[in-house]
Amino acid sequence: MSERSLNEYIDIMERSITNIRADIAHHAKGNVTLLAATKTVPAEAVNYAIDNLGITDIGENRVQELLEKYDALHKERLNIHFIGRLQTNKVKYIIDKVCLIHSLDSEKLAAEIDRQARKIGKVMDVLVEINIGGEQSKGGISPENAEEFVDSLSVFTNIRARGLMVIPPATVSREEMIKYFGQTYKIFIDIFQKKLHNDNSCILSMGMSDSYIEALDCGSNLIRLGSALFGKRA
Repeated sequence: MSERSLNEYIDIMERSITNIRADIAHHAKGNVTLLAATKTVPAEAVNYAIDNLGITDIGENRVQELLEKYDALHKERLNIHFIGRLQTNKVKYIIDKVCLIHSLDSEKLAAEIDRQARKIGKVMDVLVEINIGGEQSKGGISPENAEEFVDSLSVFTNIRARGLMVIPPATVSREEMIKYFGQTYKIFIDIFQKKLHNDNSCILSMGMSDSYIEALDCGSNLIRLGSALFGKRA
C-alpha cells in the first residue's frame, strides 16, 4: 500500500476531482461513469472519495488487495468492479463482491465465471476485453474475433455481456491512441448497439489517467482513473 498520509490523499483528490469532472462535462458524448482505480490506495482514502467526492464506482486490479480492503470499504453506496487480469482459480473469491468484471478474454474464464455465479444465484455482468493493439503480452480478444466471442457467451445462463473494455498499447502517440479508441468504438457500436442490444445501457470501458480525454472524445462511457485522481503511485 502507499505510504502517503490520508490528509495528503485528501488534498490531491479535492484538487483533482474538479478538473476531472470539468473534462468529463466538456468531452463526454453522454452519461459517463467515473471509476476510481484504487490499486495501492488505502481503504480510508477510498472511503473519503465515496463519502465526500461523489465516487460511486471503484475498480481493483488484484484479487488479494480487493479481499484485504473489502470489509473496510463503505459499501452502502458503492459499486465494486474488477478491472485486472483474472485467473480462473480466483473467480470464486470475488464473484459475490463485484458488480462487473472488465477483463473477460477466454471461454475458459467465461465458463468459470458462469459456474461460480450459478452457485450463488447471480447473473454476473462482464465486459469483453479487446486486444486492440495485437500485443502478445496482453490478454484480450482480437478485434476480428470480438463479435463471434460475444455471440458465444449466449450459452452461459449466469453471464451477461454488457460491453467492451480496452487498454491500447502504452507507447503509442496520441494520434495512434485515438485510432485505437476509434476502432474499439466502432466494434462496440456494431456488436452492442446496432445488433444485439440496441439500448443505452451498454458499457464501453475505455480510457485511463493518461488517455481519458481522448477516450471520451471517441465515445467512452466509463473511464478508469487512478493517478489522475489519487496522485502518482509510489
